Amino acid sequence: MRRLLLPLLLAGLGLGLRGEPAPGPPSGALCLEHDCFGVFWAALPFAEAEEACKAGGGHLMTVRSTVAEDAIALLLQNRSGRLWLGLSRPQGCSQPAQRLRGFQWVTGDRSTDYANWAPSAWRCGERCVAVSRELRWEERRCDAPADGFLCEYGYPGSCPRLQPAEGLAITYATPFGARGGDFTALPPLSIASVPAMGLELRCDEDGENRGLRWGRDAPGAWPCRLANGGCEGACGEEAGGPRCSCPDGKALALDGRSCSSPCAGAPCQHHCVVTGSSFLCMCDSGYRLAADGSSCEDDDDCAASPKVCEQVCVNTEGGFECHCHSGYEMLEGRCRLVSRCYEAPCEQRCEDVPGGYRCGCFPGYAVDPQAPTRCVLHCNLSQCPAECDPHTLVCECPEGFLLDGDAGSGQVCMDIDECDMNYCPHNCTNHPGGYECHCHAGYRLLNQNHCVKITEEEEDGEGAYSGDFGPAPQTPVPSRTPPMAEHLHPGVLVGIAVGVLSAALALLALGYHLAKKRCRPPVTMDYKCSGPHEKEMGLQPVASRCAASGQKL
Repeated sequence: MRRLLLPLLLAGLGLGLRGEPAPGPPSGALCLEHDCFGVFWAALPFAEAEEACKAGGGHLMTVRSTVAEDAIALLLQNRSGRLWLGLSRPQGCSQPAQRLRGFQWVTGDRSTDYANWAPSAWRCGERCVAVSRELRWEERRCDAPADGFLCEYGYPGSCPRLQPAEGLAITYATPFGARGGDFTALPPLSIASVPAMGLELRCDEDGENRGLRWGRDAPGAWPCRLANGGCEGACGEEAGGPRCSCPDGKALALDGRSCSSPCAGAPCQHHCVVTGSSFLCMCDSGYRLAADGSSCEDDDDCAASPKVCEQVCVNTEGGFECHCHSGYEMLEGRCRLVSRCYEAPCEQRCEDVPGGYRCGCFPGYAVDPQAPTRCVLHCNLSQCPAECDPHTLVCECPEGFLLDGDAGSGQVCMDIDECDMNYCPHNCTNHPGGYECHCHAGYRLLNQNHCVKITEEEEDGEGAYSGDFGPAPQTPVPSRTPPMAEHLHPGVLVGIAVGVLSAALALLALGYHLAKKRCRPPVTMDYKCSGPHEKEMGLQPVASRCAASGQKL
């Protein structure tokens, strides 16, 4: 490996004047991509040599590989003497079993891939290391001067040497003081002088690419024959002098030599699009380009026509949101009416209204004012006022009631006694607006109005009855036992018929007599005057005075 690196390092060697005391310029120097090494032939103790290296921005040289050893061989140039390395031991004794024998680098570590110790006796105390012409490492007293010292300078990168042009001499100067014309790599802040052109270039960072390249403070190209005039693109000589140009899609930067995208440094808030050698600013969807041509402002999508939302549109930053009115919900991008009745606790009827639902009742029932979800009979008494429309003067009664306009003042609804209409085969109980049938023992109710005999199988089934209404309840005391068809003797039937006919004739005569006394004939079917618990449907006309006085005929 040493044979391969030696020609390369020889090409990078730059030598200066010798014999100058530190901290003057080095007697010789060479630079690689990230490191430079300098040799100083000045007799100094170890500590003073380290301070001289620090003055130039470096430290005494560390030799961790054969590459560094090859650099030393080039710097010595066959000159005899011992030079300080950056290796010391403040106390303790030599440890031959260790690669560095107990020494450490001036950088504070002991890592290395290489060591080249000269044979020596076992020594203790403070010692420092110098390298000889034979490249052997020797332990020496730190306070005794050596013939010189080697400095090392580290850098993040380097500039390549400028391509030589015919008839042009170029001299380089490094920031640690080395000068020459044979460097292959130059550290940052190095200066290249071209006397024939009156030109000085500096190795510095490129503003856009953040790399190192040769340039100068003055913008524009220098003569094209030297390093392409410093142009990143093409360099051309015109009547006015050298000028740089860039390929399509790129534009000349402010320094007049670099090529960059026209969008580099563009003031576009969102997007920049290259158009030839210029640029155009564009905005994200939902925004529009402002009047300054670079910033973007929100576009009110809700103000667009036609409307983007079916019901309610809410503009957002860079977009919009669609919402629905109360009582609607968003389904597959559309506002659909929400029916709340499927979950409403309404007892009878339900109606969807904006924002919810409303309970209603069947005819003859009204919403309970104390519990809006329940229904109560429109009238729970035998007699109650009718509901009349003041505009049409039409009056209505609940189901199971009849309108009676003769009972006192106003329109009145009278309960119909269904028990007088033979709806029930056995027993009947009348209720305001309805009735209830009951069966004798040994029978059960079927379809509300029919009683059927209980079979033996049903009796054995522990009271399990078939039918729509289940087992009949315990028979209550009926308000009236409706007449039943019975098997009677034919003679009894004839007697009953004659009695009924006689009674009818008597009633007709009495009615005729009352009519002649200016009793008002009834306009609707009236009820006979009776007690509060029983009512019988009569076929005879009854005077209103009788109803008012409570007398029986």
